[in-house]
Amino acid sequence: GFVADGLLFGYLNQAAAMYEANYASREDIDAAMRLGCGLPMGPLALLDLVGVDTARTVLEAMYAASRDRLHAPAPILRQLSEAGLTGRKAGRGFYTYEAPGSPVVVPDARTPRDDGAPVAGRPVRRVGVAGSGTMASGIAEVFAKAGYEVVLAARSAEKAQAARARIGASLSRSVDRGRTTAEAAARTLELITPTGSYDDFADVDLAVEAVAEDLAVKRQLFAVLDKVCKPGAVLATTTSSLPVVACARATSRPQDVIGMHFFNPAPAMKLVEVVRTVLTADDVHATVREVCAKVRKHAVDCGDRAGFIVNALLFPYLNNAVKMVQEHYATLDDIDAAMKLGGGYPMGPFELLDVVGLDVSLAIEKVLHREFRDPGLAPAPLLEHLVAAGCLGRKTGRGFREHARR
Repeated sequence: GFVADGLLFGYLNQAAAMYEANYASREDIDAAMRLGCGLPMGPLALLDLVGVDTARTVLEAMYAASRDRLHAPAPILRQLSEAGLTGRKAGRGFYTYEAPGSPVVVPDARTPRDDGAPVAGRPVRRVGVAGSGTMASGIAEVFAKAGYEVVLAARSAEKAQAARARIGASLSRSVDRGRTTAEAAARTLELITPTGSYDDFADVDLAVEAVAEDLAVKRQLFAVLDKVCKPGAVLATTTSSLPVVACARATSRPQDVIGMHFFNPAPAMKLVEVVRTVLTADDVHATVREVCAKVRKHAVDCGDRAGFIVNALLFPYLNNAVKMVQEHYATLDDIDAAMKLGGGYPMGPFELLDVVGLDVSLAIEKVLHREFRDPGLAPAPLLEHLVAAGCLGRKTGRGFREHARR
């Protein structure tokens, strides 16, 4: 598989397996990777372009060499290949096309339809955002821009004021770049009320937590939200890897709890992964979908399992890139160049790892490994060694590369 194919086809194979398991629709899987990672094409659309039969052949060869389960072709690739549904060239693969060789996708039996009367969501006028970091500030800005009244709560009034000031600076940059007017920016900021007490969430219709990615911390916060929020309020977590149902079970109303995984920076990134648990009520799901549309985000639905869509596909790819370097197969620069120039990725895997943070990446990979128990998902030892040495990426000045400290 060399470098580009060696990393690309493992990722495509996992996307095919995710679709085969009915975890998410083909449209949502592809949209998630385009909007969440900035990729030029979703994995299932790319499999159709490459050829399902070609992908199966490449993966068979890779598996024969590596014996890594991540390279064992997903059964759906064999099923489609043997049925002659090999992608664009056949006019049908994961999608159906206007004609063989055509890039134009046409509706088919698997195309999502709005059949029947849709479930009505709950009314949302006032939103509470818990947290004071970058994500909390960005999410509060998103809601306020859409006209929602926002209560921004942190552990202290000073932290909440600092978060609001960060939003003001972000809005000022938007004015300087001509993306909004000074008047609109001022109106947005006026809608945000900072507070040092979660008691001020008493009247919110939707509470969104964006605190530390620590399950104990989140569960403690959800227990507080359960006490202070009014009956019928929707309680949402922005976790990227932790079980949403664990947050729900910290409350007396698990049916009102759902995941809303925003991507960083929240004002710019268009994707929100909407994560239903087995306990989430239909009208809560409908509420969040309606809110996402109002704040002009593309919502994709997925179930409550580790990594959701984006991280479950992204981080095994990043981990495999680390393994390539660890095994002296290729250099950092060559791997990054191969994926940018050969795969059309906006960033190479090591550029991205240093931006995300090696400690964050390691934590997510550990969660994925625990969830799926696949040896191929075990974090690369090199990544663990760098984290243990305090080399966490840009934020510490050194990760896989050296960076100027800010």
